[in-house]
Amino acid sequence: MGRRTAAWVMGHAGWCLVVSIALHILAISVSPPAPLDLRVYRDASPLVLSGGLYDYRLHTAPPIPLLEFTYPPFAALTFLPLAQLRWKALVWLWQAASVAALFTISASTTRLLSASTPRHTLSRAILWTAAGLWLEPVRHTLDQGQVNLLLGAVVLGALAVLRTAAGRGTAVGLAAAVKLTPGVGGLYFLATRQWRAAAWILAAAGAATAMAWQVAPRESVRYWTTLMADTQRIGPVRSVRNQSLRGALSRLLSHDAVHSPVWWPVLALVTVLAAGALFRALGRHDLLGILIAAELYGLLVCPISWSHHWIWCLPTMIWLAHGRRQLLSGVSLAAWILTTSTRLVPLLIRWEDNLPRSGPYPVLLAWPGTAYAVCALLSLLAVATNPAHGRGRESGRITRHPQAA
Repeated sequence: MGRRTAAWVMGHAGWCLVVSIALHILAISVSPPAPLDLRVYRDASPLVLSGGLYDYRLHTAPPIPLLEFTYPPFAALTFLPLAQLRWKALVWLWQAASVAALFTISASTTRLLSASTPRHTLSRAILWTAAGLWLEPVRHTLDQGQVNLLLGAVVLGALAVLRTAAGRGTAVGLAAAVKLTPGVGGLYFLATRQWRAAAWILAAAGAATAMAWQVAPRESVRYWTTLMADTQRIGPVRSVRNQSLRGALSRLLSHDAVHSPVWWPVLALVTVLAAGALFRALGRHDLLGILIAAELYGLLVCPISWSHHWIWCLPTMIWLAHGRRQLLSGVSLAAWILTTSTRLVPLLIRWEDNLPRSGPYPVLLAWPGTAYAVCALLSLLAVATNPAHGRGRESGRITRHPQAA
């Protein structure tokens, strides 16, 4: 019965996606989102031409009463066309582009994972898109009008589809020039010894940054010399909104973990675990395992990793679901499903927002607030301990992979 059900679902993947998108449209029609990040992109970007890009403030509510433009100047240049669109049209266009990007992420992930027939791979990608639309990081990205899905699609699409080192490296480099976090993809190129692609990341990101410097020299100086390292400008490190390793430890300790003697040993242990996962995945020729190990490590060690940054949970869940069955993979997948489908972080945020702004952080809130970090660590352990991810043609050990060209 289980196989019959799975076969029926695979055969009706398209209808599953149609229903999922229809429910999404219904949800945002009944309760329209307030995409504050998209408004910042739209309203602040023209200021890159006149000065004052980093003086822009969008007034919201505590605990982050002011939203500022926190990306490099090149991002503002990229967002300039948004200012020409009417707000309602922009919101719907951004929603459509983000859902399309989610499909690109799912399709690219299955391409990195599997050498099965195109029809089977397409059905799998469609089903994961339908399910992924309801994961909390994806919902949060859509609600805020964030750029995460679009950049994730650029990175994964480049790795799975583009055949040349110049194309792959340039795509990742330009994504990193818009928002620094996609630069973690460079670890993938280094781990797989794609030296030319890694060099193209630096060349593309450098060229984009230099162009922005020519257009907005004063804003570029401000960002690269002062603002880039100012995490307080982005938001409170201790907030449960921040699901990085530093955020999780800061809530447990009731102060910024980076000032605690436990920070460096914990960071070292996580780095060793991530390195072990990378090398074990590399030894298995597990392309997707290498990528998710790099991305999860980047999310863990970044000072601020808002829950909407964790869209990489979807490629991770695909890896865990379709590889060789082992206990740790099943536990990790169950933890991701529980954390992302129950909207745990938004529930914790509502609790946290009613707390006093000073004093020790409540233990009952601190421990559940480690959810994303725990899921990431479990997944890294699964990558590191899986002896041979996948079976047969689904092993990820693909000889005719686009990156071999």
